[in-house]
Amino acid sequence: MKNLLLLLAVLCVSFYTQANKPTEQEEVYGLHLANGRQSTRIRFELHSNLIIVPVKINKSDTLRFVLDTGVGSTILTDASVAHKLGMKSVRKMKIQGMGNGEAMAADVTVGNTLKVGKLQAFKHNVVVMDKDILRLSEFVGVPIHGIFGYEIFNKFVVTIDFNRQELTLTTPTKYKYSAKHGDRFPIVIEKTKPYLDAVTVVSNDRELPIRVVLDTGAGHALMLNTSASNIQLPQKVVKAQLGVGLAGVINGHIGRIPKVRIGNFELNDVITTFPDSSAFGVKITDQHPYRDGNLGGELLRRFKVTFNYEAGYIVLKPNKKRFNDRFEHDMSGIDVRAKGNRFRQYYVENIVEGSPAQQAGLQEGDELLFINNESVEDLALSELYRMFQRKEGKEIRLVVRRNGRPVSIDFALKRII
Repeated sequence: MKNLLLLLAVLCVSFYTQANKPTEQEEVYGLHLANGRQSTRIRFELHSNLIIVPVKINKSDTLRFVLDTGVGSTILTDASVAHKLGMKSVRKMKIQGMGNGEAMAADVTVGNTLKVGKLQAFKHNVVVMDKDILRLSEFVGVPIHGIFGYEIFNKFVVTIDFNRQELTLTTPTKYKYSAKHGDRFPIVIEKTKPYLDAVTVVSNDRELPIRVVLDTGAGHALMLNTSASNIQLPQKVVKAQLGVGLAGVINGHIGRIPKVRIGNFELNDVITTFPDSSAFGVKITDQHPYRDGNLGGELLRRFKVTFNYEAGYIVLKPNKKRFNDRFEHDMSGIDVRAKGNRFRQYYVENIVEGSPAQQAGLQEGDELLFINNESVEDLALSELYRMFQRKEGKEIRLVVRRNGRPVSIDFALKRII
């Protein structure tokens, strides 16, 4: 049956060629810009420091994909979309990533069409995860259907303008670097990921040069691997659930690094996550090129960033509006997840022991209804978190639903990191 279908496809193409010669555009496969364009701009949403791009697969409605520098394939995390579109699996595969669990099963589908504005691809492979272990929609507060990235970064010079929330894709032959674009730093691409060596951290009175992955698929500022030599936890840290990777929950600690330097750029008191070695050190160092950690969206958004994988460099231009923003962490102790059809129902998932919210009596499972007399239905999840990071000492009044009844919770924000 497989050979018969392949033969049928060839016959159909041959017939079409004789009757109606395809245009040049129709003969182009792989990622490319429509109508021979050399450059295009794509608007994106920014949620929890993640770049969310509008995508259409086959005849789908507009989907939301996270743009991740290092993800090697187009991954559909919402299997229901694949089922709705009738996408057929040609083989099974395993996806390994950070976390304490096992590798995730996924299906490889072929022959798909992908469109992002004027960017498009035909006969595109899409990996469909069996289970949405990442639960990105709950963490971000808007529907997230998938992740992609490397295929775009590898094909184009990609400029990310966080101020305008706009991507610019340019064919490498048409991109010309100029000093006005910012400072240029060499990068190395290994196993689809961009590695940067021009970073130094100052911690515990020591200056340590480090190698990091530039990771637009991570919302944090800096993640460091304490299982690597010379990197130690700061004196003040708190235990926390740092997130979810492809292999499950990532636990660890959060602290501050006094200074982080990238060339001549210096950032102070950078909030830094330190995953447990079981989730980070063993799986990364054993299976991937060496790295000390990664730089994520909370730090990268302080720049206008250009990635040129083909020429092997990035360009960083400080964002005047954001470069000197203080790095802040949640001051409430509340870890929230978004639920419901619009992801505007917010539930308390975890509470930091000894935090203001815990001492005020908030409980896991409470549903948030109002914050300072404002309905949470009117707030995006990122806006809600910003209210918990705004100012130490700020009074917070929550109304939550617990066992079907409203409960009022009052506390003041307190910086714990």
